[in-house]
Amino acid sequence: MDTLKNISFSSLIILVVLSCTSAQKLQDRIPMVFGEVYYEPWLSGVKSGGKGGNLYIPVLSNPKDITLDSAFFRGEQVKLEFVDKSLFIGRFKTSLNQKQDIIMSNEPYAEYGNTAPVRPKKKPFELQDNACIVSYNDGNKTLYFKIEGIIEKNVQIYRGSRTKKQ
Repeated sequence: MDTLKNISFSSLIILVVLSCTSAQKLQDRIPMVFGEVYYEPWLSGVKSGGKGGNLYIPVLSNPKDITLDSAFFRGEQVKLEFVDKSLFIGRFKTSLNQKQDIIMSNEPYAEYGNTAPVRPKKKPFELQDNACIVSYNDGNKTLYFKIEGIIEKNVQIYRGSRTKKQ
């Protein structure tokens, strides 16, 4: 009986290790050609307008019509937006400069509407500031590749409030 338990436990450990190691393996090659990938930070000039940045991934050639899914950049993950056949954009937004209403009271029910603090997530990738990981789907598999040498443009300061698509 102990032998059966040991075999089952060993099989479970091997299965977990194999699934973890293959889950986020980076592809050596992707059948796409990219232009100059760049990041453009922005800051709202309006109080509580926010701060963020856009990651631009221009596509020069995409013979297999691959659709990029999401990007992991500078510790954050964002869904990539398909603009047209030649451009994907990831829009990052931070809570800096955002109005936060916090009710402090000695009555517990008065603080009911407060939002809980956000715990930092475990980073699935360790990257330099000029690199990102992009995921895409190939059939029913999610694959990953790395883009390095991302150029950071100058900060764009907007005088009015930003619309959703900026």
